[in-house]
Amino acid sequence: MLNAFKQSTKALFANPARTGLTTLGIIIGIATVILVLSAGEGFRSLINAQLQAYGTNTLFVETRVPPTTKNRAGSSAVSADMGRASSAVAITTLKNRDLEDIKRLPNVENDYGVVVGLKVVSFQDVAKSVMFYGASPERFDIDKGTLKSGRFFTSGENLGAAQVVILGSKLAEDLFLQNDPIGKFARVGDINFEVIGVYNSRGGLGVDEDGALYMPLNTAQKKILGIDYLLYSIVQIKDTKLGDATAEDIRAVLRRNHNISNPFKDDFLVQTQAQTLETFNVIFNGITILLIAIAAISLIVGGVGIMNIMYVVVTERTSEIGLKKALGAKSADILSEFLIESVLVTIIGGIFGIIFGAGLGWLVSVIAKAGGLEWVFSVPIYAIVIAFGVSATIGILFGVLPARSASKLDPVEAMRYE
Repeated sequence: MLNAFKQSTKALFANPARTGLTTLGIIIGIATVILVLSAGEGFRSLINAQLQAYGTNTLFVETRVPPTTKNRAGSSAVSADMGRASSAVAITTLKNRDLEDIKRLPNVENDYGVVVGLKVVSFQDVAKSVMFYGASPERFDIDKGTLKSGRFFTSGENLGAAQVVILGSKLAEDLFLQNDPIGKFARVGDINFEVIGVYNSRGGLGVDEDGALYMPLNTAQKKILGIDYLLYSIVQIKDTKLGDATAEDIRAVLRRNHNISNPFKDDFLVQTQAQTLETFNVIFNGITILLIAIAAISLIVGGVGIMNIMYVVVTERTSEIGLKKALGAKSADILSEFLIESVLVTIIGGIFGIIFGAGLGWLVSVIAKAGGLEWVFSVPIYAIVIAFGVSATIGILFGVLPARSASKLDPVEAMRYE
């Protein structure tokens, strides 16, 4: 086996260009697998950071169209998670009194309601269409966001529907450039609002929170949207171990308030952090499997390429094989030499693929961090194990036929081959 390894290594380095081209398909396939799994870990870290922004002790309560209710297009409307833009069919049953009743539950610490809309916001000659959030001031006791400057709005300002706003960091830069926006007035739609605060950069997944603005809930409901209902709410609980039980208590409160006797007709959805993460994991795992399946096509193509090249190598070295067998080499020796050569090609491709894939994963993390996302770069150990395992398996599967063909050559006929 040692002699076969030396012979295989010598043969590979004798034709470096061909060896490099042969491994290219393997390198691309393995690099894709490493990139997908590395980016997956970074994406999970981003999701966890987004959920941490709401606190690990929070539940989401959002409106939804009951499964039996269809809109005119025939499809159920579903509000978006963490951005919750209004759906085609508006559900108007979630009210402030629901939150008051939820707050009385023994394991509930606090809660706040939210409405969302889209308006043109302008200052002097700069105008932008932006997403605005109306929320009760309890948000600031639950949310982990911090201010770069200014202050949060108060309960009094919420009750009085005060025309005050807090800007996302990017929106503040777009409207006011390098000037201090605190105390200045920005126009939201047709109404002037005083800027009382600017958030630090918050990043955001799917929703540009840095490009949004935030105002008191009553202001958004009464002066902007003309509604009296909520789109979603965040509930803070005392004991996270009782999260599932508290979620069920919330469902009972909402069913009572909304006169719902059949749970299948719920016009709301209550989710714990664990359920939200589980939903994400199911979706993301499906996407990951799909991407790996696509990468597998490249690996198969690379394996076929290796098999073709190994057949060429066998043809080129037919005389050499005949001479070795005439001098006493057994069929098993010839089989081992060519099989090891095939495996070495794929392992070399696997090593370079891992390095290349990790480099791409690192580049993705750099770009994500430059975009303000909390992205953690990592290459999971299981990804490296999978890469090496796949490389060796491809080498064996696609190298065994050419190696077997070489081992079965007749020594006399092989020596005569030109």
